[in-house]
Amino acid sequence: MTGRAMDPLPSPAVAAAAEAEADEEADPPATDPRTSQVTERRDLDPGRMQMPQGNPLLLSYTLQELLARDTVQVELIPEKKGLFLKHVEYEVSSQRFKSSVYRRYNDFVVFHEVLLHKFPYRMVPALPPKRVLGADREFIEGRRRALKRFINLVARHPPFSEDVLLKLFLSFSGSDVQHKLKEAAQGVGDEFTNCKLAARAKDFLPADIQTQFAMSRELIRNVYNSFYKLRDRAERIASRAIDNAADLLIFGKELSALGSDTTPLPSWAALHLSTWGSLKQALKGLSVEFALLADKAAQQGKKEENDVVEKLNLFLDLLQSYKDLCERHEKGVLHKHQRALHKYGLMKRQMMSAAHSREPESVEQLESRIVEQENVIQTMELRNYFSLYCLHQETQLVHVYLPLTSHILGAFVNSQIQGHKEMSKVWNDLKPKLSCLFAGPHSVLTPPRSPQEDGVCPH
Repeated sequence: MTGRAMDPLPSPAVAAAAEAEADEEADPPATDPRTSQVTERRDLDPGRMQMPQGNPLLLSYTLQELLARDTVQVELIPEKKGLFLKHVEYEVSSQRFKSSVYRRYNDFVVFHEVLLHKFPYRMVPALPPKRVLGADREFIEGRRRALKRFINLVARHPPFSEDVLLKLFLSFSGSDVQHKLKEAAQGVGDEFTNCKLAARAKDFLPADIQTQFAMSRELIRNVYNSFYKLRDRAERIASRAIDNAADLLIFGKELSALGSDTTPLPSWAALHLSTWGSLKQALKGLSVEFALLADKAAQQGKKEENDVVEKLNLFLDLLQSYKDLCERHEKGVLHKHQRALHKYGLMKRQMMSAAHSREPESVEQLESRIVEQENVIQTMELRNYFSLYCLHQETQLVHVYLPLTSHILGAFVNSQIQGHKEMSKVWNDLKPKLSCLFAGPHSVLTPPRSPQEDGVCPH
């Protein structure tokens, strides 16, 4: 903070009209209930994160501080009408606001829209897709998980976490939260129009900001590609554990079915009729241990889904939102700035041509339009620098999340250790129960020996 007065900006009406003339596609309506931030800050914990003194561009948050901002649960509450699932509601519970509200998918959509309109230069995570035709419970569960990741990333994002829109979404229990969100967004500008530092963003940016932006974008693209592959492998590992559970359960059931078989055995079929009876009794009892093994394998698979795959998906959602932000910067404010400059050049040439042809009325009209276009260029240039300012902060935020890698690896290793340890115990408990399956001469129990014990080299 330098304490310097804010650079003058063109009047909003003139700038808006000129900008609309410079670009056929009007900017989406924005929402920035700035006055609510004063009251919102009173609701924050006394130990909330503080903006570091000095350069406001720099962030000093840790991953622990971000995660401590809030934990939001999203649970499925289906409403059944007849035999078909008509619509789905979610119970959204916030630890920070000590609230529990009911939301539908369309409520998330409106919240996402107003959030994106207010913070076009920030990482706004994408929403999962809308319901497809014939959506099954697996799709609905996947969407629930994605909505949970979305709202937690938003609730822990520094600017979002202090905005009234988030508080409304997480705590408003009225009948129409969508109307309330739109009402809060109505007539309020985006973050650029309300940020006191917006006009001076360039002063805080490093001289080589474009080079840094290109390098950061390439790095995060590579990180995304690697984590995408890690997520796929983790999904397959978790899926194999769940498939293993199903196989073990069926294996035990088949042993039990074999042991429960009541088909009489002819006397000429076996010399020792009692042996088959003993075997059947032993096989029938083994289903309990195999059911326990199946339960342990299923637990491990679910744990890996929740603690490993979901954390990888959370990080991937964050990285994807950064990639989307980079595209918005290039295709949005940067593109508009370049178009405004191009139009300004055309106007200059037209004015020179009119001056040469001695058409004073045309020259006067062009001069007026050129002044307006200069205001547009000034505004777009300031927006461009503010967009880079936000991008620089969002890049830092991504790096704050990078230590999540250690959390993911720790959860994966602990899951493997605990899962194998528990299953090993069940296997060891199962082994003595197999002794009755191996009947030797004179009813001596002789389990089969390995090829090495018999002095045979296995091939």
